[in-house]
Amino acid sequence: MSAAAIELTGVTKRYGDFAAVRELDLRVPAGSTFALLGPNGAGKTTTIRMVLRIIEETAGTIQVLGGPVDRGVLDRVGYLPEERGVYKKMTVRRLLTFLASLKGVPARVSAPRIDAWLERLELSQWRDARVQELSKGMQQKLQFISTILHEPELVILDEPFSGLDPINQRVLREIIGDLRRQGRTILFSTHIIEHAERICDHVAIIAGGRTVVDGGVAQVKREHGERYVALATEPGSDAVALLEGSGLVEAVRTRPAGDGPRGEHTVSLRPGVEPNALLEELLRRDVKLRRFELVEPSLEQVFIDRVGAREPAPEAEADREVARV
Repeated sequence: MSAAAIELTGVTKRYGDFAAVRELDLRVPAGSTFALLGPNGAGKTTTIRMVLRIIEETAGTIQVLGGPVDRGVLDRVGYLPEERGVYKKMTVRRLLTFLASLKGVPARVSAPRIDAWLERLELSQWRDARVQELSKGMQQKLQFISTILHEPELVILDEPFSGLDPINQRVLREIIGDLRRQGRTILFSTHIIEHAERICDHVAIIAGGRTVVDGGVAQVKREHGERYVALATEPGSDAVALLEGSGLVEAVRTRPAGDGPRGEHTVSLRPGVEPNALLEELLRRDVKLRRFELVEPSLEQVFIDRVGAREPAPEAEADREVARV
């Protein structure tokens, strides 16, 4: 088993009688690109804040980069919070130089790094502008640069794609890929599951403060794969009503109008139901099939199946409590 960059054992965070995180076990392998997914209020941001010692856990243990979290460990971590914040009166270059110095990087070392990152993220012409002159998306890119300017071993990104247009989202995905190839560990939380599927090799899904899915992306999808069937029917077949009334399926998702031929569906089978049982039922009902195929689920399908029926915990209440402390 590879070393862990982050390891949580039995971690709980309570605010009075409310548990934002409940006996959470989580292990982020060193060198991995790890997605932390969950519905709103699942405990993702609370977990990240505990890892960074912004808030203290109520119970359990947390280790980062092989030991307890102290100032020396935090200097080896880069963190992009969900709530963005920059000093808007400072110039771009001065702000980045200042933030790098807080992580122990002197100006003579940070200067060429700053120039390189501004060039890559197409901000070079703004290097001497005040931050307040930048658009929201530009400020987001600026804060991302500050997160990785000290070349951290561990990069934690909370909703990093928020506020970025599709082109800059692609650029950010490419940078995350580069960081991974350099051997850095990337943990990020996102609501855009497509990004996790494209980028990550590990994923954990939490709901109600607990882990409900944890493993390699390929492994997680494979474990759910035998429960999904893609099928297409001839026009005029009311397959959805038939399927939903068969007792064999949990859900039927129909391809949205305008997104391909009509009559195409993805079916998730009930536990213990074999695909052949569904095929036999369709043929018995004389449904005209154009396609019937076992398919690998998307992470979004896994997410919906494991989380969709759960009631999210009100993490926002915990966040307000933190703000008052």
